[in-house]
Amino acid sequence: MDRPELADFLRRRREQLTPADVGLPPGIRRRTPGLRRDEVALLAGISTDYYTRLEQSRGPRPSTQVLASLARALRFDNDERDHLYHLCDHAPPGRETTDKHVGPGLMHLLAKLDDTAATVVTDLGEVLVQNRMHTLLVGDHGERRGWDRYYAYRWFTDTSARATFPEEDWDRLSRHHVADLRATAARRAADSDVIEFVARLRSASVEFDRLWNEHEVAVRLSDIKRILHPQVGLIDMVCETLLTPNSAQRLLVYLPRPGTDAAEKLDLLRVIGTQQLTPVDRLD
Repeated sequence: MDRPELADFLRRRREQLTPADVGLPPGIRRRTPGLRRDEVALLAGISTDYYTRLEQSRGPRPSTQVLASLARALRFDNDERDHLYHLCDHAPPGRETTDKHVGPGLMHLLAKLDDTAATVVTDLGEVLVQNRMHTLLVGDHGERRGWDRYYAYRWFTDTSARATFPEEDWDRLSRHHVADLRATAARRAADSDVIEFVARLRSASVEFDRLWNEHEVAVRLSDIKRILHPQVGLIDMVCETLLTPNSAQRLLVYLPRPGTDAAEKLDLLRVIGTQQLTPVDRLD
């Protein structure tokens, strides 16, 4: 691990970003160019002390999970991300399978959708990053680990995952999950992560195995989502999907369904979320 080079790389990239680049308020009394260390730490989900030690060439060797978070927080492209991994003596993630690095373009677009619920997921449905409104709408996925980060896996293996949706929608959503995964599995038939994912689901869920055998296929680009929120009740949404050029990642954007009271409920949810912020949560 090259600690001095890592420290210099992180510091220079941090100084090149502004709060607006990452969806943060400008604040006041900014005495440093670019982002502050605590802002990078917040975006990456690590402690300020840990990040500070990395920039001071005295931190421990970061895990690949921490590196992935830092690459997203600092809006690295693929080449910059790979360089970050090499500096820490880790092999960069392969680009031929599921790509878990969210590029700067998608991160910038996500930050601009500050009043619209949006999230970026892989083609297997692993949640990579959420904006604030998406977190308020469906909960924080940032603390989930392993297979629990995948929508379809939780849907078929954890009954609590369905509590967010009316029971009469469950069968339709189950079929959509499976049909979408079928399309991905065909496109990436030789990829080990897809093979393992499907095998685990078929072993863990009788329902999934039954639907898989029906061989329905469809790429979901638009869907109706009725979400049961504990504070504002049923919200009728339209989920629009934007694909990256190689279809490895998807930007899911949740919009109020026309002709419903969804817009008013989302406005209320936005206010409730603001009231829940504590002084510690707010940035200067």
